[in-house]
Amino acid sequence: MFENFPKERTVLSPEFQKIYSEHYKNNREGSTSASSLAQKMEAWLHRKVAKDVVGIHDQSTLEIGAGTLNQLMYENTKPYDIIEPFSELYINSKFKDHVSRVFQDIDDIDVSNRYDRITSVATFEHITDLPKVVAKTCLLLNDSGTLRVSIPNEGTFLWKLGYKLTTGIEFKLKYGLDYSVLMNHEHVNTADEIEEVLKYFYGEIKCSCFGISRKIAFYRFYECSKPRIENALEYLKIIE
Repeated sequence: MFENFPKERTVLSPEFQKIYSEHYKNNREGSTSASSLAQKMEAWLHRKVAKDVVGIHDQSTLEIGAGTLNQLMYENTKPYDIIEPFSELYINSKFKDHVSRVFQDIDDIDVSNRYDRITSVATFEHITDLPKVVAKTCLLLNDSGTLRVSIPNEGTFLWKLGYKLTTGIEFKLKYGLDYSVLMNHEHVNTADEIEEVLKYFYGEIKCSCFGISRKIAFYRFYECSKPRIENALEYLKIIE
């Protein structure tokens, strides 16, 4: 199972490499018209992840792929640890002092740590070794803990049409390049692949969509509980 993992990214041409960092940071900060619109829509992703801690401030949390720490605009619970290898994304964030510990990789976290919740917003589509990461979350959750994941609906017609008519046009006008090349480089996992991984490692999965159904939606949200510890340990043993 999961023989296609870890995934390999497509290699970007020199033209894309030259503008990659600038575009990525602008996109995350919402500093262009299209990215600002995208961030307004993405608020759904953040709100769904934060729904379980509305009015609650004592749920230990680990966020995978914290980026600019924009999830902390929607929740205020502690202790709050993050996994984020790119310090330049959060170093100037006004929420930086809210973070208890920063990890470069999930492998840096000892399994003696336990969290009430592990979260991720628009990150799982980027992770090349996703089954390993999800397996490790099983070992880091408290018995009643949940994994809360929101993702773009990658791999569907509506998602592709959405970015082509917004960020894709803006990107073409600014750089003269095809945005889909960058998306194919960044988004190595489809929404269906992510769901398959989650279902293998968790016994209970609840899915909701920003749209009509899984196939006709912009985003998906998953609340995962009852981790399958045996599956996680077996998978991790195989790949080690």
